Amino acid sequence: MHTTNYYNTFIAVSEDCPVAFAESPPKKIKKTGATIEFDMLKNCPYQYTSDEVLFQVYVVKNNISAANWADEKQKFFSKGQACFRTSSLTKRYGWGVHYNAEGKMAIYAMESEDYKQFVQDKNLKILKAMRLQK
Repeated sequence: MHTTNYYNTFIAVSEDCPVAFAESPPKKIKKTGATIEFDMLKNCPYQYTSDEVLFQVYVVKNNISAANWADEKQKFFSKGQACFRTSSLTKRYGWGVHYNAEGKMAIYAMESEDYKQFVQDKNLKILKAMRLQK
């Protein structure tokens, strides 16, 4: 099984992030991956791992019933998945992602003091989100 989980890591926004202040992804009739991620992480910081969030996005977007989650999870993680370095939250909307020692995640607005402290923390592995454009 593959994993997208990180531990004691901070993902900073991409170098070409188009916003100066973090934004909430726009609400649409059909939920996007970014809105699902945002709602889970903003409402429940340090409750979920990356694998849990990304699998939930897959479940919601594909309308998978809870009865099929075990089989679908096995299939989903049988191949590599893109991590949060590719998330619209980190690339487009200005949110950094902190992973604690247990791999649980929380998001921080790029203009916040917490964000600024995380990017300077020598005890964390600091990664940049992928660029929007090459």
